[in-house]
Amino acid sequence: MEYDEKLARFRQGHLNPFNKQLPGGQHEQRADKEPEDPSPEDSPLDQPHQEPEFRCTERMMDLGLAEDHFSRPVGLFLASDIEQLRQAIEECKQVILELPEHSEKQKDAVVRLIHLRLKLQELKDPNEDEPNIRVLLEHRFYKEKSKSVKQTCDKCSTIIWGLIQTWYTCTGCYYRCHSKCLNLISKPCVRSKVSHQAEYELNICPETGLDSQDYRCAECRAPVSLRGVPSEARQCDYTGQYYCSNCHWNDLAVIPARVIHNWDFEPRKVSRCSMRYLTLMVSRPVLKLREINPLLFNYVEELVEIRKLRQDILLMKPYFITCKEAMEARLLLQLQDRQHFVENDEMYSLQDLVDINIGRLSCSLTEIHTLFAKHIKLDCERCQAKGFVCELCKEGDVLFPFDSHTSVCTDCSAVFHRDCYYDNSTTCPKCARLNLRKQSLFQEPSPEAEA
Repeated sequence: MEYDEKLARFRQGHLNPFNKQLPGGQHEQRADKEPEDPSPEDSPLDQPHQEPEFRCTERMMDLGLAEDHFSRPVGLFLASDIEQLRQAIEECKQVILELPEHSEKQKDAVVRLIHLRLKLQELKDPNEDEPNIRVLLEHRFYKEKSKSVKQTCDKCSTIIWGLIQTWYTCTGCYYRCHSKCLNLISKPCVRSKVSHQAEYELNICPETGLDSQDYRCAECRAPVSLRGVPSEARQCDYTGQYYCSNCHWNDLAVIPARVIHNWDFEPRKVSRCSMRYLTLMVSRPVLKLREINPLLFNYVEELVEIRKLRQDILLMKPYFITCKEAMEARLLLQLQDRQHFVENDEMYSLQDLVDINIGRLSCSLTEIHTLFAKHIKLDCERCQAKGFVCELCKEGDVLFPFDSHTSVCTDCSAVFHRDCYYDNSTTCPKCARLNLRKQSLFQEPSPEAEA
């Protein structure tokens, strides 16, 4: 009651400053009018004590009507929005179950389901001014907690002051920006491109010219020029396109096309978008060197050595899969950072080529190869029992397919000494024995045997 009384006095004073209540409970009156005699019925002695009454004028009635107090505030989501999202999530689940497995449409539906769930989680927390999760153009932004780390906004290119500013980081492509810059982002998350279309531009700096870009930045479409007016045009060595200074920070990166065609590892200037893409793609095995540039193995000796080590590891893999001790020791996890090495010997990642160039991969892979061979040939009796004896010379030493002085039959996988295998003019003894066994099984019985 006391608050309502003060509010009414405040409004009364602002609307009519000459009509203020006197301390004695009386109001000021104009000098040209005489006060009316109060009637006995209106005497304060006959009436009980009441709160002072304030009448609202037309001006007071208009107070606040200029604002829409009943409009829906920004950030306030009704229950129907959450219900619609839940319904959309259930429908998306049903679509995923109906689509063919491992198809592109099913992958897109799964990505859509993830975005719907993140959006539902964002809508369920309306009390915070800045939500912890924001989903925008396939970016998954999480509000950062750190206040002391100095970062730069990828959108406006200014410093993010963590103590006084709220900022977000995309968990997919590590895009950083102020909270005020979120709605200005126009480029989708690079992670979606990596997931759906993981491939490199294999042409060296495919430039098309500024005129093909209408003299505008390839990302934000801001006007650019080589003369720096109104903004400097900076070329990206990976895409060959031109960008403004806000989208191109002169970051340096190794260009995959120059590595494959020229074995050139010198870092070149790339745009921010290309830098994020190359960072996400650096460990993905998408380069099949035998098809792209088979002549590279003739000029780079390290590549030949790495290919032989990888082929030996693939020959060792069946031993580890069937060995209980190897499975308990988890020997194959030695290559968990390069899982494609235990799957094939053709695919390479850009990081593999960089490590080959500096000699790091050769040393680490040789150590792993030695560890694997030691388990098979010395430590484990079960693996030793799976060795071979050369059937051509019939010497007593045990052979394994990954030994350097052996050769493997392509038909039956039998192992021989290399010299014995190439000096023998006849066919493989094991293959001949298998063919003879097949003939005896399918040979028709003679009439005498039937009688």
